[in-house]
Amino acid sequence: MKLNLKVWRQRDAVDKGRLVTYTVDADEDMSFLEMLDVLNEKLILSGDESVAFDHDCREGICGSCSMVIDGRPHGPQRATTTCQLHMRHYSDGDTIVIEPFRSGSFPVIKDLVVDRAAFDKMIQAGGYVSVNTGSAPEANSNAVPKSAADRSFAAANCIGCGACVAACPNGSASLFLGAKLTHLGELPQGQPERYERVVSMVEEHEAAGFGGCTNTGACATACPKEIPLDVISQLNRDYLAATVGGRKK
Repeated sequence: MKLNLKVWRQRDAVDKGRLVTYTVDADEDMSFLEMLDVLNEKLILSGDESVAFDHDCREGICGSCSMVIDGRPHGPQRATTTCQLHMRHYSDGDTIVIEPFRSGSFPVIKDLVVDRAAFDKMIQAGGYVSVNTGSAPEANSNAVPKSAADRSFAAANCIGCGACVAACPNGSASLFLGAKLTHLGELPQGQPERYERVVSMVEEHEAAGFGGCTNTGACATACPKEIPLDVISQLNRDYLAATVGGRKK
């Protein structure tokens, strides 16, 4: 199939940037990133500069393949990362608009590549367990209710891609933040630092310039790992307990 691509080209963070139109021949069995590889090969052979885009595992695990496709983070397929999107979902002659994630907290580095260091800073602020747990305990020594374990595992599916931020009309990272807090907050190992963690991570969320959550639900709809929206409720409950409830040390 022959496709018309409108790709965002931007030399660096200070460049104004623009959409540039290209044509590319693709096969329906290609992944979306393989199609971009074909485009880049064509550009290189013609002496033009290739399109910069992030990728790593190409298996829907790492979250680095973040881009907005036809106005939707990761493209039209629900619960699918860009690297798992295949060209069989498109038809000959289609026009596809490809842009980077749009957020003041994710400045563009080049073309489709954005700087998501703000997520790393939130994790550094509290998204970990620092207590000395010693060797691994026997599996049944700390009983965890199945409902709590299931909820923790569901939240742990977050790959930190940033689709929630790109989809949110406020540019909020509350779904990401809620997922990280729920993942640790449902397990015994996460309890000693639970309330210090939420305050530190929320403070970093605000310092990074992310917007506030108004519960539009766009984040959960765009999430390729289908993180449930109620992790934001967990975030809010823990934050209130830590601040208004005075449970933070």
